[in-house]
Amino acid sequence: MAGIQPLPPDIVQLMAAGEVIDSPAAVVRELAENAIDAGATRIVLEVRSPLWQLQMTDNGAGLEVEDLRQVATAHSTSKLTQKADLWNIHSLGFRGEALHSLSRLSRLTVCSRPQAQATSGFCMKCDRTGRPTQVTPVAMAPGTRVLVEELFYPMPSRQHAGSERSQLRAIQQSLQHLALCHPHVTWQALLNDRPWFTLWPGASALNLLPQLLPRLNVTDLRDMQQMVALPEASGSLYLLMGLPDRCHRRRPDALFTALNGRMVEMPELTEQLLKWLRRSLPRDRFPVIFLHLQAAPHHIDWHRAPDKSKVYLQHLPQWLTGVEMVIQRLLQTAQIEPPAGDGHQRLTQLLKLAEPGGQYQTADESGDDPPSPLGLKAIAQVHNRYILAEHPAGLCLVEQHIAHERVLYEALCDRWEIVELPIALTLANLSDRQVEHLQRLGLTVEPFGPDLWTVRTVPAPLRDRPDCEAALRELSQTGNLDAALVATACRTAIRNGTPLEPAAMQQILNAWQRTRKPQTCPHGRPICLTLNESSLARYFRRSWVIGKSHGLEP
Repeated sequence: MAGIQPLPPDIVQLMAAGEVIDSPAAVVRELAENAIDAGATRIVLEVRSPLWQLQMTDNGAGLEVEDLRQVATAHSTSKLTQKADLWNIHSLGFRGEALHSLSRLSRLTVCSRPQAQATSGFCMKCDRTGRPTQVTPVAMAPGTRVLVEELFYPMPSRQHAGSERSQLRAIQQSLQHLALCHPHVTWQALLNDRPWFTLWPGASALNLLPQLLPRLNVTDLRDMQQMVALPEASGSLYLLMGLPDRCHRRRPDALFTALNGRMVEMPELTEQLLKWLRRSLPRDRFPVIFLHLQAAPHHIDWHRAPDKSKVYLQHLPQWLTGVEMVIQRLLQTAQIEPPAGDGHQRLTQLLKLAEPGGQYQTADESGDDPPSPLGLKAIAQVHNRYILAEHPAGLCLVEQHIAHERVLYEALCDRWEIVELPIALTLANLSDRQVEHLQRLGLTVEPFGPDLWTVRTVPAPLRDRPDCEAALRELSQTGNLDAALVATACRTAIRNGTPLEPAAMQQILNAWQRTRKPQTCPHGRPICLTLNESSLARYFRRSWVIGKSHGLEP
């Protein structure tokens, strides 16, 4: 075995370049970030198979010829001038490594023309150190064009890493992520000189996300901007979320988190997002969310990974609190809005489906019940299952059981109380695992004999129920407290088929609208069907002119 000895500089440079540029998608990401930093509003990517030739053109500020000569040399950048700047990053790129790494790993050509006072641009070819071998004038529009040829020719094994299909998918994803973070930019991609995809600009990510997820309806999305109070400097967050009763995914492929213009991996934040929405979505479904945090530069450490996808963010608890508040506000403000865009079609389908011809708690038994926050007024009960309610813009049909279930579940989340039974219950044939589950919930369960157990305490809502024994057996099958809360709320909620007096219906409506997540029950089922007056008028072919033709007497 050879002794320890320093590596030659060219090997060190090649390894460093291979760390910064590890795939064609990394090339696209680095070049696009440079274009955005240069103020580009239109970026065009051209890809040629087998993916070892890429060209990106932008309409950014462009480079003077003196800067062009230095742009690909090692650690050359205009974004940092001193050590302190490393902890005060205001741009996407800042290390001055991307173009130099590309010169090490490919045949690199950079052409640029400044926006102001330049009649032509200059085209520079680079050697493997990033220094110019040829600089010639070229006719071009203001901006910058970077051509990468024979990518990874010094590292041939990397040219065969991954299929072409997966590489193309990664390139597309890189641009899509940047488009969400920078919705003012127009993106155009060509593959082998043929149109590949285009992303059109918009005022916010609300205009971009439906372009990335074609089956997503923009009317099913809600967004909100919110300031966040932090020590020393305030921040802001932008949240774009699909309403949980209308859109969700089989995989967590539509859950995006970004920080200061770049997609990042923040496992703690992602975990909390899933936790907050877990009881608003159907089982095994994932939310549609884009969360963009804007933090003070000195609160971020970007030096955790070469691609800057992993960061250290200060004051994370305050950010989490702000995100939770915004989610709650978005859900509450959209609780009775109907799905727009295809309201008439859905209403027609609904009407075509029409065919001719226990002991329960109510929401709040304390006495005075606050009025309905959105002015819902209970009109009637349909088939002892649905509450028909009127609101200022139309009608709502609310399923009584799952609306009440949402109310009780959130009440139990706020207060899970264990009380003593007047007479202890005896349960037979419980497994050790079932006994352990009950005890973990705080219940007093003691051996009473062979295969017999005595239960002396139960959750407060089950105390006086005749089906308390069956409820305890159900709780013994749950694996955690949250599942027990759902099971208890479901069992104690008003059953479908139970007739209700108008006062009881109104009480359920009022309590339901005050919940934190009113769109769905804890199992993820939608609670309310809303029909706007405009949809009803279209169905009955009514105009907005008031007169005898509308059946109204003067």
